[in-house]
Amino acid sequence: MSVSAEHVVVAGVGMHPFGRFEGVTPAQMGQLAVTRALADAGMRWADVDAAYFASMYLPATSGARTLKPLGATGIPISDVEAACASGGVALKQAILGLRAGEYDCVAVVGVEKMPRGFMDPAMIFEPWQIELGLSVNPSYWAMRASRHMHEYGTTETQIAKVAVKNHRNSVHNENAMYRKEFSLDEILASPLVCDPIRLLEICAPNEGAAAVILTRGDRPAPDPRPEITIAGCAQVLAGFSADWRAPMHSLSARADDAVPPTSKAAEKAYAEAGIGPDDIDCFEVQDTDAFSELEAYEHLGLCRPGEGGRLIDEGVTDIGGPKPVNASGGLISKGEPVGASHLGQVVEIVRQLRGEARPRQVSGAATGLAHVLGAAGNCAVTILRRSA
Repeated sequence: MSVSAEHVVVAGVGMHPFGRFEGVTPAQMGQLAVTRALADAGMRWADVDAAYFASMYLPATSGARTLKPLGATGIPISDVEAACASGGVALKQAILGLRAGEYDCVAVVGVEKMPRGFMDPAMIFEPWQIELGLSVNPSYWAMRASRHMHEYGTTETQIAKVAVKNHRNSVHNENAMYRKEFSLDEILASPLVCDPIRLLEICAPNEGAAAVILTRGDRPAPDPRPEITIAGCAQVLAGFSADWRAPMHSLSARADDAVPPTSKAAEKAYAEAGIGPDDIDCFEVQDTDAFSELEAYEHLGLCRPGEGGRLIDEGVTDIGGPKPVNASGGLISKGEPVGASHLGQVVEIVRQLRGEARPRQVSGAATGLAHVLGAAGNCAVTILRRSA
């Protein structure tokens, strides 16, 4: 494999805002995201050699039905589903196609239009598991949070501070569903969803789309902006149950199987990029609830186990702190259209590395990490780098 074949460039990014859009079809959202990404790249749909389409709730062949109207060019369009990690898996497949030399330019698109309320347990559980209970998302998030509080002394106030930070950051994100700042007292006074998780600490399933145009590094593309490359991208699946949920298909007490999928994916991505967590300037992580972000600090190597609360107390993960996390407002503020969420994170990181994030800009950001974690322990971590 040549060096140029491994050099994958993010040529363009685009989004349809996340939220609720009555009368707007998933295809329309996806087409808008792609046309914006192509315009950002200075390219046409005819330049694209293949496309990967990420979703969880949309019907079969949604990729072709969304993208073929842009031009019946005959390219392969592959639908990808991996729960909340769908966009990360689609991105990984596109990168592999480029590095293999199969394609020169690939579009990666994530689209979702989700029903209101908690995700349908039937999407990810067997009927017998649903009948026995504990199959609704907040229940097992809450169990993880409660266990962490018991083992390490993490407090409800520390969890709430994550939500305060992310809602504050969202005010300047035109693509976020919620763009309102809340005080710590307001967060703690919001209705309890599942102890200790409160309403303003949890993300909402919603609608939206995001797209990324990737090219091989040896493809000529004059652009005065900094070049953004894929430094590392890893996808893993938990070997055994990834959550404190029951009933489980399997459970193992072996130490090697106890490594969280986020840690496994991060280790692979760091190794591929040749860097570690101390070298990352900004992070976008899976904050389906505020505690999940604290846990991600630990699993991504920003601190030791049990120290996530300290990071939020000390402002380490604020914009302006040493390790800014979710400058976009995170999923708590943007909402989570699951097929589009990881690609939305990548769009944010690219704009940070280009210096285009305006009031939420992380000063001097040259490397960024996007992290997504879904059902069954589907996890993806993508590291992006600004070329010198």
